[in-house]
Amino acid sequence: MRTRLVTVLLAVIAAILVVPVSAAADVQGGESLTGQIRAPGTDDGVAGIDITVSQDGSEIESATTGSAGEWTVEVPGPGDYRVVLDEDSIPDQYALRETPGPERDVTVREGQAFTVVFPLVAAGQEEAEATPATPSPEDDAAPGEGATPAGDEDEGVVEAPGVDAGTPFSTKVLQLTLSGVIFGLIIAISAVGLSLIFGTTRMINFAHGDMVTFGAMMAMMFSNMALFSAFNAVFDGVPVLGFATNPLVVGSVLAVVLGGVLGVAMERFLWRPLRRRNVALIQMFIVTIGLALILRHLLLVGFGARRTKYSEFRIQEMLHIGPFSITPRDLTILLLSIGVLVLVASMLQFTRIGKAMRAVSDNRDLAESSGIDVDRVTLYVWGLGGALSALGGVFLGLNQTVYWQMGFHLLLLMFAAVILGGLGTAYGAMVGGLAIGLIAQLSTLWFSPQLMNAWALAIMIIVLLVRPQGILGRRERVG
Repeated sequence: MRTRLVTVLLAVIAAILVVPVSAAADVQGGESLTGQIRAPGTDDGVAGIDITVSQDGSEIESATTGSAGEWTVEVPGPGDYRVVLDEDSIPDQYALRETPGPERDVTVREGQAFTVVFPLVAAGQEEAEATPATPSPEDDAAPGEGATPAGDEDEGVVEAPGVDAGTPFSTKVLQLTLSGVIFGLIIAISAVGLSLIFGTTRMINFAHGDMVTFGAMMAMMFSNMALFSAFNAVFDGVPVLGFATNPLVVGSVLAVVLGGVLGVAMERFLWRPLRRRNVALIQMFIVTIGLALILRHLLLVGFGARRTKYSEFRIQEMLHIGPFSITPRDLTILLLSIGVLVLVASMLQFTRIGKAMRAVSDNRDLAESSGIDVDRVTLYVWGLGGALSALGGVFLGLNQTVYWQMGFHLLLLMFAAVILGGLGTAYGAMVGGLAIGLIAQLSTLWFSPQLMNAWALAIMIIVLLVRPQGILGRRERVG
């Protein structure tokens, strides 16, 4: 009776959390047009530029860019609007690029904020072609619209740089394969901890996606601190110290540490007491849902619903390495991800604690009877899982944008990677993550990008029909 009461109480608490807080988030969004006008080739905003928004020939409101180049106009509701930039208000040293021009027709949908892009060039270069750089999703204008919804449908989509309608098919295959590998590595790093946690505790952690968001937002917060920027200015230009004191590098390291601390704290003060009270796994699963909602909306309240990008990595020139085109940002993600996964695999394979983790994952009771401190190993697993999820969040934020639901939108793909690779095995999560990333990206060669995640999940189902235990999983007797 007591168990049933606890289950019902947790379900009621989860329902209470979902309804009002989600409604508040929807109200916070509203319909609006927004943007940031930056000086060409830099992240510095251009102030004093006038922008007018009208509907059916009637002016709605005018706005002037502030010191950071940002402007926002609240619109009365969903519908079609015209956004006009006053070219006379542009400072003399800049000019508006002729394409797409000073006037944009945009469509605002319910509850969404659209980012309208007005690219500037140096005076006299109005006819210059678009820079061969990789814009962030908030900088990338949709064809014919000149705006991108801040809450678009392609959540969790990593777009391939240098791929458009006129790109040769062979080049598309190479670029999408590269993007799929990067996306798959991000999924793999984030999913390794999820797989290890399931292997050692048999618990499905629904809050793991929000731990990814936590890492990305902590890195954002620390990298924007004036203290680290001032410290970096002292060592800027010094080959090693200049990189080590970069605000984003410092912020990422602190975010990974805090992610590990969050995982350890959750295990020590929440999951371990629940296990000692013999709370059933289904009840603990409900607790993870409630914890996910709490963490997600705390991040929403603390950081807001606006999408943002790590300021130093919004626009970068492309590097051409053989047949591939890649930005320095994505190349860094690629190399660091491979390095981290190799280190994790080496730790699991050759260190004492790694062998203990694998032993507990294989058979918890046998490991405990063999003298392994299972509680201590589980604590290390949660710390490792939290740190890796935070690192995955930093990489995902670098590749895309940082926003309060980024980890939640990645969660389904992490689950798919863990199941496809084999439940409870870290190596399976790595292989499954790469497979999901590649399938998702390569499917866009023939199908709509909106279906990329659906095809990845469909392939997972097909593989499981042939090999139910997953790619690297082992057959187990049930019953």
